Amino acid sequence: MNKAKIVMFIFAIAAILSMISIGYAIAAETILGIILGIIALCVVMMMGFKMKRKFREQGLL
Repeated sequence: MNKAKIVMFIFAIAAILSMISIGYAIAAETILGIILGIIALCVVMMMGFKMKRKFREQGLL
């Protein structure tokens, strides 16, 4: 595995963990946790897509 795929794997794990945190916040009935989880998911996904575009332009993927 090259470094680009490892970085993308880390982004995927971060996205999964933020989705899990949303579910946990729903179970705990905390509105602030739900909102923070959704924001975290959006940030991780945006960063992941930007990084993927950068890796594609460099020919690493």
